[in-house]
Amino acid sequence: MRIALILLSAGSGKRFNQNGTLPKQYVQLLGHPVIFHAAKAFLPHVDLVQPVGDASLLSPVLNDLKNNKILPIIQGGEERQDSVKAGLEALAKLPEPEQPDVVLIHDGARPNVSSEIITKVIDALKQYPAAIPAIPVAETLKKSKQNIIENTVSRDDLYRAQTPQGFNFRQLLKIHRGSFSKGATDDAALFEQAGLPVMLVMGDENNIKLTYKNDLKRLECLMSKVMIPRIGSGFDVHAFEKDRPLILCGINIPYEHGLAGHSDADVALHALCDAIYGALAEGDIGSHFPPSDPQWKNADSQKFIIHAGKRIIERGGKISNLDITLICEKPKMRPYIDSMRQKISELLQLKLSAISVKATTTEKLGFTGRQEGIACQAVICLLMPEEETWSKI
Repeated sequence: MRIALILLSAGSGKRFNQNGTLPKQYVQLLGHPVIFHAAKAFLPHVDLVQPVGDASLLSPVLNDLKNNKILPIIQGGEERQDSVKAGLEALAKLPEPEQPDVVLIHDGARPNVSSEIITKVIDALKQYPAAIPAIPVAETLKKSKQNIIENTVSRDDLYRAQTPQGFNFRQLLKIHRGSFSKGATDDAALFEQAGLPVMLVMGDENNIKLTYKNDLKRLECLMSKVMIPRIGSGFDVHAFEKDRPLILCGINIPYEHGLAGHSDADVALHALCDAIYGALAEGDIGSHFPPSDPQWKNADSQKFIIHAGKRIIERGGKISNLDITLICEKPKMRPYIDSMRQKISELLQLKLSAISVKATTTEKLGFTGRQEGIACQAVICLLMPEEETWSKI
């Protein structure tokens, strides 16, 4: 089957936006507008996406998806059925080989639609001319007048309809081109009026349509990934060397000696890199920036920590907090701690309250006690997506 999606986004969302501000489908949800999530969910399952709505609002959203399945936006109508008909007519104007066999209709304000529901509807369309996801009514239903109960309504055989609703494209187009009740709140009702069977498939309680303000909070909770903490530790040592600058946490520290090393020998950033790579189980700094490679001769260690930070982002994680301990007798670190924290904040785009930098001595014991060099220990806590941590076997 060739499958098209009509993505509806023309509604104003009066129940959500009582002050006439941005329509609910364009409200930000986890870094993107609500409708972005709705559109993205269907791209693996359909051949075409026909958006219907206000192009000035919708174009920037869909451009971010960068997908050639998405057709030019069609202006929506006053009522839902007007918008659906506009989408159907746009699909009907495509060359016949490109026209769909079935069409899915989905509300742009339902961002948490699962692949399972989409697949169920598509599979049902192989046997029936129409199919919709629905949830059996579980609560007791009351009918009232002026907030006084008149009677209890039996909930037997009652369902709450959801989207996407799927239809034979030609049959739905024919119904929309004919005479039908303008009062229908979904397209399944039009098939019912035409005496055509509509198959019910099990919906999902989490397939929420954003209607009220509290729905947004619930969606944020449902769609946020489960994050698991992963701990990494790093330790590094560099000896003092004359005629080199002393650089710690990316900050130049006034002192008579610098540190020996292939790069700029920033012992603090090196330890922090090892902590990050350790938490990611990606080896150590030497495996990413080998000292045998001449391109890293005297290199700025800020490049290393930026790379390590990007690896966290690329794997869908974020930093919870980090703790650095510099170990030396001299120089005294206290005057530079705030600058060090600020520099790490800039390099990792992390709030200051998540960054700890401190210093200690070894009470004049060992090589640091003899003022032969500086050691550093770093510990970091990452929050990583659950699938990055736990095996599904």
